[in-house]
Order: sequence, then structure tokens, then C-alpha cells
Amino acid sequence: MNGSSANVTVVIEYRDSFTKAVTKNVIVVVLCISITYINAALIQTFRNHQIFYMNPRYILFIHLVVNDMLQVMLTVMLFILSYTLYKINVSVCGTFILLALFATENTPLNLACMAVECYIAICVPLRYVQICTVNRTLMLIGLIWATTMLSVLPDLFITLAIEPRDFFHSQVFCLRETVFRNPHIIRKRDITYIVYLVIVWFVIFFTYFNIMFTAKTASKYAKKARNTIILHGFQLLLCMATYADPLLKSALLQWFPMNFADSLFACYIVIQVLPRSISPIIYGVRDKTFRKYLKRYLLCKMRHR
Repeated sequence: MNGSSANVTVVIEYRDSFTKAVTKNVIVVVLCISITYINAALIQTFRNHQIFYMNPRYILFIHLVVNDMLQVMLTVMLFILSYTLYKINVSVCGTFILLALFATENTPLNLACMAVECYIAICVPLRYVQICTVNRTLMLIGLIWATTMLSVLPDLFITLAIEPRDFFHSQVFCLRETVFRNPHIIRKRDITYIVYLVIVWFVIFFTYFNIMFTAKTASKYAKKARNTIILHGFQLLLCMATYADPLLKSALLQWFPMNFADSLFACYIVIQVLPRSISPIIYGVRDKTFRKYLKRYLLCKMRHR
């Protein structure tokens, strides 16, 4: 039995007690509502002020926020379904899994692009306006989605080609490993994740050290940009844990076989939910311009109540 099969077997065999299941679901739902409410406020602030429409930095940021909302809602929905329905139709599960994978894999790429934008603004400011345009930013977002699709869609095509038709009408416990279960898919996933890991971390380190050297002799703005890259790196570290997720789960299964369900829950909170709560801090709180308009929006909303 390989690691993925073992993970699935243990999850199915060791189910939580009613009290523990309710507690976990309440925690997840509260976190989901909180993150969604904050991100919705950020999106509304962006929509209400044209100043953000023409700035590539805020366009990339709001794409990250929308992506995070989609990812949190989808993974929370799958989490709740795993406790309420337990097993669902393969086709329905596969659709949710694919959408969640798109959103999950978009995040590290988006963070890398934001780090590059920050690098250009600090290290080559005279060419910033020519390089970072709105059209190029939108094309970059399209490229992020295209890259993610090239990574994820082969899983679907291989499954459609290999699995019998009856499989798509069967009921499964909804995990990536139960829907896209072919060994070739798992091998491809591991290779793809390693490539992503190397490329994205190279971008983060390259931009950070260049901004750090510039910040030694440059303005306060450059030093703030360096701190922003550090926060991006921390957020990315949590997001990139997704790429180490299969290895982490296999290790947890060996170390804590009787508490594997609890270990998976902790992994879910740290890897899937926590990184999505950092974006509002980086721009919604730290960014002076966005903070000003966000405050205005929240004050108006409170007055209307």
C-alpha cells in the first residue's frame, strides 16, 4: 500500500466522535466567515475607488484576495461535506477538487508576481511605468491561471482516459487521492510541486536580497518594501507547505497513526486556512493608501447601520 492509499484508509477508519466533529466544524466555519467577511470588505473597497484600478500592485492583490476567498469557501465546503454526507459522487467531488486546486496553486504564483512588482518599483523605478502596466498585469493573471491549468488539468484527462465509466457514478470519501488515484498522477504531482517550489522560492530570494541591498542606501519606502517581501515569504512558506503536504501526511501517519485525523485537521488549518488570513494584514492594514479607503468604507457601513 502506498502513502496516499494509507492516508485515505486511516482517515476512513478513524472517524471523530460527535463532540470532536462538531468542534472542528464550528472552528472551520467561524474562520471561514471571518476571512470571507474581511476579504469581502477589501474587495468592496477596491471596487469603490478608481485609484486602485490603475495600479498593478492592487490589481494583483485583489486577485489574490478573490482567489483566497474561493479557496477557503471550497475547502470548507469539502470539509463540512466529509462530515455530513461522508461520501459523495465522484463527478461532484472531482469538480470541487479541481476548483480548489486551481485556487490553491494560484496563490504561490501570485505572491511571486507581487514580489517581482515590488522589486521593479524599488530597484528599477525609472522603468516601472513602462514595465508594469494594467494590460500586462491582466495578461500576467491570465498566465498564472494558464500555468495552474497546465498543472491540474492533466489529472482530469488521465482519469477520464483510464478509469471505467462506472467509477464516475460511484460514491467516495472526497479527497484528491480518491478521485485522481492513478500512480502516474501522484508522481506527476510530486514532480510539479518540486519545480514550483524551486522557481517560486528563487524569485522570492532574488527579489528580497536585491531590495535589501537597495534599502541600505535608499528611502524608507524601500525598507518598507523589504518588510513586505518578508511577509510575502512567510505567507509563501505556509502556502508552499501545500507542495510538501503529501510527504507531511505520510510522516504524520507514521508518527501519530491513532491521531491521524487530528493531525490532518491541524494541517488543514495551518496550510489551507492560515495563509489566507495574512493577505489582509499585508495590504489591508499595512498599506497606507488602502488602509485609508478601507477605514472610510467601514465607517460608512457602520453609519448606515
